[in-house]
Amino acid sequence: METIDKIKNTLFQSIGLKLALIAFLSLILLIPSAFIIELIREREQRMNQTLEEVTRTWGMAQTVTGPILAIQVRTSDKDNPEVESQRKVARFLPEKLNVTGEVKPEVRYRGIYKVVTYRAVLHISGSFPVADLSLLQSDDGLTPGQNSWLELGISDMRGINKPIFVKLGDSILASQPGIPDGHAASGVHVNLDALPAGTVDFSFDLDLNGSESLQFIPVGKENHVKITSSWKTPSFSGAFLPDNRNVTESGFHSTWDILELNRNYPQQWVDKQYSVEESAFGVDLITPVDNYQKATRSAKYAILFIALTFLIFFFAEVMTRTRIHPFHYLLVGIALSVFYSLLTALSEYLPFSLSYALSAAVIILMISLFTRSLYRRSRVTLTVVLSLALLYSFLFVILQLTDYSLLVGNIGLVIILGIVMYFSRKIDWYGNRGAEE
Repeated sequence: METIDKIKNTLFQSIGLKLALIAFLSLILLIPSAFIIELIREREQRMNQTLEEVTRTWGMAQTVTGPILAIQVRTSDKDNPEVESQRKVARFLPEKLNVTGEVKPEVRYRGIYKVVTYRAVLHISGSFPVADLSLLQSDDGLTPGQNSWLELGISDMRGINKPIFVKLGDSILASQPGIPDGHAASGVHVNLDALPAGTVDFSFDLDLNGSESLQFIPVGKENHVKITSSWKTPSFSGAFLPDNRNVTESGFHSTWDILELNRNYPQQWVDKQYSVEESAFGVDLITPVDNYQKATRSAKYAILFIALTFLIFFFAEVMTRTRIHPFHYLLVGIALSVFYSLLTALSEYLPFSLSYALSAAVIILMISLFTRSLYRRSRVTLTVVLSLALLYSFLFVILQLTDYSLLVGNIGLVIILGIVMYFSRKIDWYGNRGAEE
């Protein structure tokens, strides 16, 4: 009887040491968790490189600027007429700019990765007012030069599918590559033999390949843009949101109506006085699920899963008086860490939700069978299974949330802490309870 009491006292006196070992193992297991997070980042980087390779050959994100009427002018100093004149470029923006078109998404595959590209078929029309140099704010005298042109900025020229012919008044003019004075980084222009005598209408079609996003610059005094597409998950971005939009399972259509007063540059200026890029607006074609981002978020909860699972094993060990070697704790912790690596690997081939369910089921089954072999008690095994199932379900809910993930996560942690406090009160930490009775 005395020998049994000594063994009992030794068991409870080692509780502090066992807790210290568990805490140490939990910290040690942060090392493989960090490696797994780095692995996820490497896979994500590889995916981004693959996407860049595809979009580089097909067409990058596109921004359409214009058309803009450019007139080469000569400046003269009114006070010193003998001073040699300088050449500058005056730019006049359209009175009206109308853009209508359809964005046709195309999903392309490179290995295991999916790349969203599109083909935009646009019809652009509008009108230019009379180009009056006296409207330009300048202290120098301005006189028209010999050259004038219409310019259209296109951010990635590789995406142009068909020649661009501009109907200007009664004339149809072919476009040429580049912007003569480099006002835009890339684009096309149409040389004009003579300046329009009055208000002139223009129209042209633009067939353009691109990826990720399609943006427009509201260079018109009045801008009306209408875009339709079969893409189900658009993200409207830029300086202006649509005035009207309708997103359904069959796609979306959206319209923008923007005035000159809504932007921060005038209808005419000389040279490069203003930058128009900040007023860009449009639509992004996004995929609703980012598997690597969710896998990274889930891996950040690894320490929580390891610590709580170790606590469950510890409580079971103390209450059942079944000694568990620290090596067994280490094996369970490694199994919990493998979950995140398995989740990342499966999510590259399967939907994230299915990958999560399969990974969680494999780890729960593995740990439950291991628990059964250690404790040989169905009640303990069932407790471990249910606890892990609740933890993985809790994590899955957090991953699905964005705005409320922090709130729900903290509420869950408070509940878990309360449960741990409740069960810890039943433990005879010093082994005195039996002696008192």
